[in-house]
Amino acid sequence: MKNIMFCSCGRRVQLFKFLKESLGDSCKIIATDVQSIAPALYAADEHYLTPRIDAPNYVDTILKIAIDNDVKAITTLIDPEIELLAKNRDLFEEYGIIVLAPSKETAAYCFDKYKMFCYLKKNNIRTVLTYDTLEHFKEGHNKHEISFPVFIKPRTGSGSVGIHKCSNMNELENYFSEGKFDYIIQEFMDCEDCDADVYIDCYSHKPVAAFSKNKLETKIGGASKTISFKDQRLFDFIEEICQVLEFNGPVDMDFWYKDGQYYLSEVNPRFGGAYLHAYGAGVDFFKLIQNNMEGKVNESIIGKYDDGVLMMMYDSVVIVSKDELVK
Repeated sequence: MKNIMFCSCGRRVQLFKFLKESLGDSCKIIATDVQSIAPALYAADEHYLTPRIDAPNYVDTILKIAIDNDVKAITTLIDPEIELLAKNRDLFEEYGIIVLAPSKETAAYCFDKYKMFCYLKKNNIRTVLTYDTLEHFKEGHNKHEISFPVFIKPRTGSGSVGIHKCSNMNELENYFSEGKFDYIIQEFMDCEDCDADVYIDCYSHKPVAAFSKNKLETKIGGASKTISFKDQRLFDFIEEICQVLEFNGPVDMDFWYKDGQYYLSEVNPRFGGAYLHAYGAGVDFFKLIQNNMEGKVNESIIGKYDDGVLMMMYDSVVIVSKDELVK
């Protein structure tokens, strides 16, 4: 049996339910988290508590769990851990475990939004104009490279924490003076946005599945209602992006659509929160992971889904007794 391990599983219960629906008894889900009250732990076949990801013994802990449970692929469901897995790829691969995370270089770009901007610009990938300091922005503003309103966000943040729209220099300077985050300043994209769940084969490093959707409603930093669409121009752009960044496995890409062209906004190289939509529309990443665990190169299924399929998220719960909590 070839098992999959999800580190820092958090609330991703439905993801695990869909995995079991797809792969059945041919694959066990091994889940870890730092908290015993992480709901997804109780949707897994085996579950473990671990130290924090910044603890000195963290990597040794998850490696031992993986070896003990015949794990053949490992991934994480939080952004700060992606780079950690990428840096320790060789260690896991010694034991025949595929790391579903980007190369070290790509992981660093994905985590640092300004480094990503510079790298994409250097490689002629359309993206959002970005400045790393207030002084740098003022220079660009004085040269009429950018105008208000602008958008600010933490340079290494995730979700919607710390993001603000600023209409003038006074607002912008006030946020920077608070010193809460290391902000980047971006062009305000007054246009449509969309995203794509993409699977990049772990052997060919080519995208073999892409499911694109427009956001109808967003809550707590993620899309809660979406509708599928297909556009070959977006699929072609995803191919371009994957030629300059090295991914392995599931990736969530965010885009802007302006004046007939797509612009890359952000990349989260893990299962996106709204991947559930892709699975529900028939784009099954779990089988692609299973093929890679078996040493097979996946063939492309890009575009093999229907337009106009909606996803509508709703809340659910996990109920366990106190005695059942992981110790």
